[in-house]
Amino acid sequence: MKIDVFKTNGEKLDKKVDLAKDVFGIEPNEHTMYLAVKAELANMRQGTHKTKTRGDSRGGGAKPWKQKGRGTARSGSRRSPIWVGGGRAFGPEPHLYTTKLPKKVKRLARRSALSQKVNEKAVLVVDDFNLKEAKTRSLVAILEQLGLTGKKLTVLVSEITENLLLSARNIPNVYIVAAERASTYEIMDCEMLVIEKSAVKNINEALK
Repeated sequence: MKIDVFKTNGEKLDKKVDLAKDVFGIEPNEHTMYLAVKAELANMRQGTHKTKTRGDSRGGGAKPWKQKGRGTARSGSRRSPIWVGGGRAFGPEPHLYTTKLPKKVKRLARRSALSQKVNEKAVLVVDDFNLKEAKTRSLVAILEQLGLTGKKLTVLVSEITENLLLSARNIPNVYIVAAERASTYEIMDCEMLVIEKSAVKNINEALK
């Protein structure tokens, strides 16, 4: 399947680029995409959440008052969860959320995500993102020419250059990603998927 290629000034080139049908033209598998995104988001979690239980809280070694004779509820420790300043009952503990998926499932999810973006007409192929210097205004001007200002973008490139990375890091909602390593979540979590022409080959080869 063919798709138009644009210059960074917004001009359409006469020559189109070929997108592999078994990568960009399959029937999207929604459940596989769900599994992949769920796993990717889980793997981003640090899992370092922790609260103090009654065993971690300071103080409370002595019994606050005698068992009987005060006419009030018995109590054995100031660290009890029902006391102000006591420990937390059943609070969160450090936990690993790492989830692994089979390679075939991850590849199918990425192909499904790319195909869905093509179906939504949310894919734009740009001839080249080779910036001569690291200037945010240069990249902002390119995005304006392409009609992408204000949109959430994932930009897939064949090689992440320092100039491109530095130019994009101060623009809200513009993310530069190496094409062959783009995750299902990165592909789906954007309004427009911008692909560098040279990166199309990398994607075709990585996911065929």
